[in-house]
Amino acid sequence: ALVMKSLANEFFRTMEDGAKAHQKAHAAQYTLVASGIKDETDTAAQIKLVEQMMAQKVDALVIAPADSKALVPVLKTAIDKGILVVNIDNQLDAGALKEKGIHVPFVGPDNRAGAKLVGDYLAKSLKAGDKVGIIEGVSTTFNAQQRTLGYQDAMKTVGATVVGVQSGQWEIDKANAVATGMLREHPDLKALLCGNDSMALGTVAAVKAAGKTGKVLVVGYDNIGAIKPMLLDGRVLATADQFGAKQAVFGIETALKALAAKQHQADMPAMVKTDVVLVTKDTVK
Repeated sequence: ALVMKSLANEFFRTMEDGAKAHQKAHAAQYTLVASGIKDETDTAAQIKLVEQMMAQKVDALVIAPADSKALVPVLKTAIDKGILVVNIDNQLDAGALKEKGIHVPFVGPDNRAGAKLVGDYLAKSLKAGDKVGIIEGVSTTFNAQQRTLGYQDAMKTVGATVVGVQSGQWEIDKANAVATGMLREHPDLKALLCGNDSMALGTVAAVKAAGKTGKVLVVGYDNIGAIKPMLLDGRVLATADQFGAKQAVFGIETALKALAAKQHQADMPAMVKTDVVLVTKDTVK
């Protein structure tokens, strides 16, 4: 089973397509049941999906959790039932896992390092004292927190002032509202750093509505298809590609390997690191 976050987000649709293509190429090896929730914050719906997968008696579960802590109890139940669990995209909280006495391998990129790549590229267009805002994903998620830290690392290096960190909950409309408020509150804002590309789309619209296109720089994270024209015309300065289509596949392959070796949950590797690269108008494909 592959359980994702919001399928309204292009990143997760790409992830699902990658997983389905992999299953098609390995049809004799495994069957795939892929599902996702409607919006990024509907943790309860994602817990229900995991329960459904348990009822379907899946052998392994690959999950991109909507919340780093809230999914841990239901995943413990799955593990107790003998289901192998692999964590992708958003890392589960180490403390919550420890509390439940379970080990879940994480397959994914270093989000802090990826965001720092984007932030460092933006920093070349900034100077000490410039004001910037950070639009964060869902604040209870590990990847949102790590990306914010990566952006802050980069801004600290250049000496820019972060005037605020607010959650756009990974979504276009929420980010648009947050960006609109930040632009109103700080008319001298020089840049907005977004935790994913969906929020960058909403932010670009807010910058345009404020008549500040070209004056307020925008960066994102994920390299979704919708961001490509914006990279090319400068509405978005940079993003990070964490290879969404491959992430689910890496998770599935980790699970398949463990099943083939008859490994138990506790025997699985702690982490499988995947790539994250900077994408700008010069490197966009």
